[in-house]
Amino acid sequence: MTSTEATVFVVDDDPSVRKSLARLIESVGFKVETFASAQEYLKQDPCEGPSCLVLDVQMPEMSGLDLQEKLASAVLSMPIIFITGHGNVPMSVKAMKAGAVNFIEKPFDDQTLLDAINEAIERDRKSKLDQAVISEIQKRIDSLTPREKEVFALVVQGFLNKQIAFELGTSEKTIKVHRGRVMEKMHAESLADLVRMAEKVGIQPAL
Repeated sequence: MTSTEATVFVVDDDPSVRKSLARLIESVGFKVETFASAQEYLKQDPCEGPSCLVLDVQMPEMSGLDLQEKLASAVLSMPIIFITGHGNVPMSVKAMKAGAVNFIEKPFDDQTLLDAINEAIERDRKSKLDQAVISEIQKRIDSLTPREKEVFALVVQGFLNKQIAFELGTSEKTIKVHRGRVMEKMHAESLADLVRMAEKVGIQPAL
């Protein structure tokens, strides 16, 4: 697995922990950025490439769980791995329910953390690829005229040209033209292609 373009952010108020974690994570080829507090981390610009956050639970002023909550409310999704020396079951359950990839108690085996980081990075990589695909499909939908959008919505619900013509009060010939333009603008080679794109952006075809 190539990891050179991935970044691991480490947030821990203990300088020696930050240093040892950075050394460990860099040893397997990841880029590492460390922060002494949640507030310091929040000053950073969102990361464009695949990334994850290794986060201490117990920190002064803003805890790791508080930071997780803040990031979620700002819709800044990034896989989070919690590390703690004071873990308890309710705390780990709360973290995992809120979307954390892992909750690791100190002292931990180096490989356990590295495995969790690999899983988190791959999850983020896939998420970012999916998001890029959705953005591209949305851009194509935005290029459709209002009438083409209506035709698109009915086509993916399984309506035939003559049914769409009746629904929109126009001729079947006109619908064929609109449908052709929709296929062209959406870069769809088949109806199945068009349906898949619709599903990706949350437009559900009729069963």
